[in-house]
Amino acid sequence: MNEILQQSSGQHPNGKEIYTFTLTNNAGTEVKITNYGAIIMSVKVKKSDGTFNDIVLGFDQPSDYWSEEYLKNYPYFGAAIGRYGNRINTASFTIDDTTYKVNGQQPTFILHGGIEGYDKKVWDVVSKDNGELVLQYVSPDGEEGFPGTLKVQIIFKLNDNNEFSYEYKAETDKATAVNLTHHSYFNLNNGDGDILNHHLRIHASNYLEQDSNLCCSGVLLNVKGTRNDFTEYNQTGKIENHDEGIDISFPLDKTGIENVAAEAYCDEQDVKLEVYTTEPLVHLYNAKYAPEIEGKGGKQYGSFSGFCFETQVHPNAINIPSFPNTVLRPGEVYNTKTIYKLTTK
Repeated sequence: MNEILQQSSGQHPNGKEIYTFTLTNNAGTEVKITNYGAIIMSVKVKKSDGTFNDIVLGFDQPSDYWSEEYLKNYPYFGAAIGRYGNRINTASFTIDDTTYKVNGQQPTFILHGGIEGYDKKVWDVVSKDNGELVLQYVSPDGEEGFPGTLKVQIIFKLNDNNEFSYEYKAETDKATAVNLTHHSYFNLNNGDGDILNHHLRIHASNYLEQDSNLCCSGVLLNVKGTRNDFTEYNQTGKIENHDEGIDISFPLDKTGIENVAAEAYCDEQDVKLEVYTTEPLVHLYNAKYAPEIEGKGGKQYGSFSGFCFETQVHPNAINIPSFPNTVLRPGEVYNTKTIYKLTTK
């Protein structure tokens, strides 16, 4: 069984202990995670020459993730997202005839759980046995305006088939809105440069219409003939008006963990990424608004430095009856899983 190395990484300003965990497998792949924000700090794939290709953006130390420079233009590098991924329109929703106003970044919407979501919380370490790292956060009733105390666990695992996975489990004591995801930015060329030579594919024939605030309206649009067509590999640098950015949700044609949801490779490296998920949707973001900031090893990040494959239920589903359910009730268990499979082409 693969061991997990735990290291102390000082204290958060709130006084809680911060740790980093390193997961390794027999292929030499190394994944580093911190309990601050349940952040994936690195995913290092071992190459044939013994060097590593670190395929996610991030920083060298956990404390870098709460620095003033980083937070002033905040992109959620590698973080757990909750209580609700992406946008909820009007920053409000109704459950059982009760309307809840949540803490939106703007009056017109809330993004990724509010002003201080799960990405900025220090998660408790539950266990690191049998090759699984289990982190937990208990979100109190009323946090960011959401009803109910929500106990959330995230289970990270790296197996010898080069499959790195995260699984969410959650329970509540009051009916609430839940839509958890994770926000790694991938750059398959060791985090260097931009992703214009990356080729992406998403197994989705439709995408979700958005308003001017990027909130989903409930309308499905066909990808055929649009810049959002990733049904075959689409090179990011050749997408029409690529410099406008992509921040689009794609409901999957086939759901279930056994089906590939999305995949990517780049011209400079031989590693390929495949995404499998129990979730019904992949949201693609190509880091149009990523900050100009120094990342790991002195690498310079900025616009188009990475891309996100965020697996989740449809954004704003809590306000759109035709979308999948995102209400969790007492006695139910929220459970989702996403796998990143790494292979050589």
